[in-house]
Amino acid sequence: MPAERTEVQVRPGVAGDLDALTDIYNHYVRETPITFDTVAFTPEERRPWLLSHPEDGPHRLMVAVEGDAQRILGYATSSAFRPKPAYGTSVEVTVYLAPDAGGRGVGTLLYRALFEALAGEDLHRAYAGIAQPNEASARLHERFGFRYVGTYREVGRKFGRYWDVAWYEKEL
Repeated sequence: MPAERTEVQVRPGVAGDLDALTDIYNHYVRETPITFDTVAFTPEERRPWLLSHPEDGPHRLMVAVEGDAQRILGYATSSAFRPKPAYGTSVEVTVYLAPDAGGRGVGTLLYRALFEALAGEDLHRAYAGIAQPNEASARLHERFGFRYVGTYREVGRKFGRYWDVAWYEKEL
């Protein structure tokens, strides 16, 4: 009997998601150069990040959940691009998936929901920085209409080496 495929749903993130979201992010902190954070977070340390993404407005948090248990498979955010007021119509977007959730279209579902949620907001551009190499992330962003605009060379140091970040932008 084949395994039953469970449905993945996307919804806004809530305070009760904090532990699972922190676990997902900490995997990337500890194991990859995908984020340039270098020390894992406690959920309490991540609470301000979660609270900076309300259910409305330009800074959103969308969460992909699976099955009746509502296991969190990943999340996508739109966050302030830079703190100065003139950047207010720009956001930086990102997707993080649970280590076992890649290759299932979860990132696509998350970005689709995020960009639908942002459609009515006063936003002009979305930006994504992708630590190199990361072909899967580049393909995901290109599918959503992002175009490559440049690379910051050796901009971050993690795991004893320097990493480049390729920047992509999308009109909103």
